[in-house]
Amino acid sequence: MTVLLRLHLDYIMKSIKELYRIGTGPSSSHTMGPRYAAEEFRQKHPDSKKFQVTLYGSLAATGKGHLTDVALEDVLGREGREVEIIWKPDIFLPFHPNGLEFKAIQKDGTETDPWIVYSVGGGAIVSENGEKLESGEIYDKSSMTEIMNYCEDTGRCYWEYVEDCEGPEIWDYLRKVWNAMKESVERGLAHEGRLPGPLNLRRKATSYLVKAEGFKDNLRNRGLTFAYALAVSEENASGGVIVTAPTCGSSGVVPGALYHIWKSRGFPEVMMLRALATAGLVGNIVKHNASISGAEVGCQGEVGVACAMAAAAACQLFGGSPAQIEYAAEMGLEHHLGMTCDPVCGLVQIPCIERNAYAAARALDANIYATFTDGQHRVTFDKLVKVMKQTGHDLPSLYKETATGGLAAEM
Repeated sequence: MTVLLRLHLDYIMKSIKELYRIGTGPSSSHTMGPRYAAEEFRQKHPDSKKFQVTLYGSLAATGKGHLTDVALEDVLGREGREVEIIWKPDIFLPFHPNGLEFKAIQKDGTETDPWIVYSVGGGAIVSENGEKLESGEIYDKSSMTEIMNYCEDTGRCYWEYVEDCEGPEIWDYLRKVWNAMKESVERGLAHEGRLPGPLNLRRKATSYLVKAEGFKDNLRNRGLTFAYALAVSEENASGGVIVTAPTCGSSGVVPGALYHIWKSRGFPEVMMLRALATAGLVGNIVKHNASISGAEVGCQGEVGVACAMAAAAACQLFGGSPAQIEYAAEMGLEHHLGMTCDPVCGLVQIPCIERNAYAAARALDANIYATFTDGQHRVTFDKLVKVMKQTGHDLPSLYKETATGGLAAEM
């Protein structure tokens, strides 16, 4: 059954609007996804006085740290309705580690209309029959190689291919995305103090910004990139408004890198939007052919993919060819291959926040390295995505967002 569902989902690539989602943190799979599913279920049962939700696998293991229960109660508990949440971290449903089962409870205690869904990463929800609760099957190509070859043959850019598939209205949406990204950086830089949760972490973005301004040239650039990425990641950890790129847990990488380029080089908005289109295409290819879910493939699918997206965007902004952009994206992901998802206390803080800052800087390095080349290299981006998917499959579940292995087990 699982194989059949995979075939159904992998038929054609979706709109990048489904990759870039503006919403609240701290987790796209554990907060955004369950919230969307709860809203869908509540609309189907407007007269129910009580709802029961059972959380399975990774969703149950780290749900409290990711505020899954808060999101569900916020939606289902409106108008005084009772919400019962059952946690089953040791039971993994067959399709995906992040499973939920909704039930509407009638006045006489009768359970009706059980609905099993899966939060598969990036805020996307898949029902038990394999149907995604999203729209926009619009891309006629689904691999980086065939898209790159198309661009080389036609003299087009990746962003032009995105526009061809999405239509010119994509620029209005990406403008909203870019504005939300900038606002999340600036909001994060304005906030100081303690992050929520038992770890008692202090926000660092503002202090990094102040220190970076005291340096010159390379150190200053590196420090500013750190500061901008930290600002967004800390906003996410506080439940602030961010953009999934491709997830909440990796939401600081793309804004961190692009905000620094924008501030330091003064690129016009239209170029930043085109860079976001290219970055979205890269993330979409991974989402379509593998996974962006930390619960399914580890943090390589979140921070690793975000680094690839940012590297591709940066390379485009600095005049990279389609081959050089593909190479930058490949390096951004390759050097996160095998990265585990091991959040301490189930919070999107340690090691997540620091990883975002480091990956943003690494993305800029990947751009520089790629521009020194002619774009030719042995390991293609598509091959790497295939390897990443297999690597994620081979990782034990304790390293995939269950907070039972790695750093989570040592602290």
